[in-house]
Amino acid sequence: MKHLNLKWLLISALIIGIAWAGWKELKAQGADLLPIKYVKIEGVYQYIAKEQIKQVLLKQVLTGFLNADMQEIQTELSDLPWITQVKVRRIWPDTIAIKIYEQYPIVRWGKIGLLNEQGDLFIPDNLTRFKKLPLLTGPKGLEKNLMQVMKRLQESLTNHALVLQEFNVNERRAWTLRFSNGLELKLGQKKPFKKLNRFLTTLPLLKKKEGRVIAKVDLRYPNGYAVTWK
Repeated sequence: MKHLNLKWLLISALIIGIAWAGWKELKAQGADLLPIKYVKIEGVYQYIAKEQIKQVLLKQVLTGFLNADMQEIQTELSDLPWITQVKVRRIWPDTIAIKIYEQYPIVRWGKIGLLNEQGDLFIPDNLTRFKKLPLLTGPKGLEKNLMQVMKRLQESLTNHALVLQEFNVNERRAWTLRFSNGLELKLGQKKPFKKLNRFLTTLPLLKKKEGRVIAKVDLRYPNGYAVTWK
């Protein structure tokens, strides 16, 4: 019985050794024996530059089906600013399949970048095409928190015909809002939502002043606010 077990162990080791040698030979021959013939890219995207994807893939594709490093392709594609997620896999015997998920910009973050729906910051090459997006500025590291606050502000304004264009939080955490009609609200640091609701409650009264347009409202007072008319 022991001799039989030893025999099978030797046969198994031989088979594994032959398979390993064959695998190494296949990898050594690389692109000559098993070239990559197709690269399938799946996903809906409008901002990702195809040339950038091509540059990432080119050096890997030339190494052949077995030698192409799927993890490296995934890592390098993930580093491109417009890609939020990517999946890469081999399809035997000659294809690499790539699924790309593009960032969806919601607001501008200062002068440097954009925020997606989750408040993640990404920095594309060109920001000029996104000038129509609302502008959010604030202390570094507060992107996610301020993104959530901005969403809450937009919900508060839904029934008041006010479109939030800029939301600024300075280093002292004082808030300033600017709207698409040019109106500016200074809310300060303390209880900004309470102050905003106070203004929105009295806004219909201000609108009754025919022929007059509000330029600025300073809500930093404890029990009232100051209005500057255009």
